[in-house]
Amino acid sequence: MYHRRGFTIIELIIVATFASLLFILFFIQKSNVDAINRDADRKTAINAMYYALEESFYKDHGYYPEQISEDNITVIDPALWTDPLGFNLGDSLSSYHYDPANCSDGKCKEYILRADLEKESAFVKTNRTH
Repeated sequence: MYHRRGFTIIELIIVATFASLLFILFFIQKSNVDAINRDADRKTAINAMYYALEESFYKDHGYYPEQISEDNITVIDPALWTDPLGFNLGDSLSSYHYDPANCSDGKCKEYILRADLEKESAFVKTNRTH
């Protein structure tokens, strides 16, 4: 009696197709998880900037600055000024934005902090009403 060993071409094609689909699904999910993690990092940075402005800068000076950076907001980790893609707050490609308002002589009464997110709407923090 004749015994065949190995797999047929159809079996190999089915296995290869199934493996390809699993591979594609894995990388789609990995991409989504990575984007969600970057968004979480952005929210953390904006929250740190917000609390530094409110609890440190405003309490010490009684106003908000026209620009923020690690030079005038020294109470947060300097790494938080750089977004997950490597752009610093103030760079045109940065996902972080600081928009002061109602300013006079470098002293502002209001601001908007915003992070552009990948998987959600922008994350926005505004000044507290003092």
